[in-house]
Amino acid sequence: METGELSKAVVVAIDGPSGSGKSSVARGVARALGLAYLDTGAMYRAATWWCLHQDVPLTDVDEVAAQVEALPLVMGTDPAHPTVRVDGTDVGEAIRTTEISAAVSAVATNLAVRAELGRRQRAEIETARRTGSGIVAEGRDITTVVAPDADVRVLLTASEEARLARRAREVHGTDDAAAVEATRDQVLRRDADDSTVVEFHVAADGVVTVDSSDLDLEQTVQAVLDVVESVVGPRP
Repeated sequence: METGELSKAVVVAIDGPSGSGKSSVARGVARALGLAYLDTGAMYRAATWWCLHQDVPLTDVDEVAAQVEALPLVMGTDPAHPTVRVDGTDVGEAIRTTEISAAVSAVATNLAVRAELGRRQRAEIETARRTGSGIVAEGRDITTVVAPDADVRVLLTASEEARLARRAREVHGTDDAAAVEATRDQVLRRDADDSTVVEFHVAADGVVTVDSSDLDLEQTVQAVLDVVESVVGPRP
C-alpha cells in the first residue's frame, strides 16, 4: 500500500506473547480506525472447547485435527461486540475459563489444527480486504505465518512482570502477589508451549515492535495507531 490517506481496506496484524494486551489493543485500534477485528486466539480456544465438548482426548492429535477441520465456528468481527459461536452456541464466556486456558496449548500446538485455523484466518482477512472493510487481526503468528503481507505488522511486547500482572487482573480481578503467582504457570507455560511451533517473541523483518510495559491501554492503542499512520498514512 502506498503511503497516503489510510484505506478502509487496510490490514493490521498484531502479534505477541500472553498478557501483552493484544486483544484489548487490537479492539481499540479497530474501533479507532473503523475496521473489523479478528481474535485468532479465540479461535483456538473455541476449537479446544469444541473438542472437550465432544469428549475428544486432546492427546489424540489426529482426532483433534479432524474435529477442528469440521468445526462449525462463526467469528463475529465487530470490535465493539466481537462474538464467538460454535454450532450456534455463543461460547464467548465459556472459552475464557481456567479449564480452557489450561488446555488450549494442546490444541494450539497441533500442526494440523494450526494449518486449518490459519486457512480460516486468511479467508477472513482476504474477505475484509476484498470487501473494503479492512481488519485488525491479532494472534501468535499473524505477522509471520497468517498475514505476512499485512499492510501494518506490529509485535506487541511487555515485560514478564507487566504481562503477569495484566493476566492476573483479567482472571482474578487483582494483581496482588497471590494472584500473580496463580497466573504465572498459565502465562509462562502457554508461551513456552506455543513457542515450539511459532516465534512471537522477536519481531520479524518489517514488523514494528511496541513495548507496552510502561503504557496503559489508551497509550498502547495510540502507540499502535502511530505505527499505522507512519506506515500507511493518517486516518481519513
